[in-house]
Amino acid sequence: MPPKKKTRTMSAEHKEAIKAGRAQNRAVSDYLSALEATKGRPGRRRTPQSIDARLAKIDELLASSDAVGRLNLMQEQEDLRAERETLSQKVDLTAVEAAFVKQAAAYSERKGISYAVWRKAGVTPAVLAKAGIKRGS
Repeated sequence: MPPKKKTRTMSAEHKEAIKAGRAQNRAVSDYLSALEATKGRPGRRRTPQSIDARLAKIDELLASSDAVGRLNLMQEQEDLRAERETLSQKVDLTAVEAAFVKQAAAYSERKGISYAVWRKAGVTPAVLAKAGIKRGS
């Protein structure tokens, strides 16, 4: 008969540490993802008017394009309509920022993330100050 396996149990402190780590990871991940989603793209910013103008131009070009050209233009139309829809939606960072501010210092300490790395990731100095992450740390 094979020897019996020992059952391991986690201490309450260990469970709390895991729970805290998951909360920190979630808050940091959500905030950085929201920053990424709201970050502008290189080049001139598109406006609803410029999108509408391009959509009108595509309508003109569709009539005289060959099959593959029409296919590409129709895809561009879909992409522009989706982009126009996202322009009208405002992203509210307040909730994810508040969670980030609450968890970031502990996460930074646990993972050894410096102020400079937070800045490179796009976190503003004001948010870092609210979180208690100072320069030189």
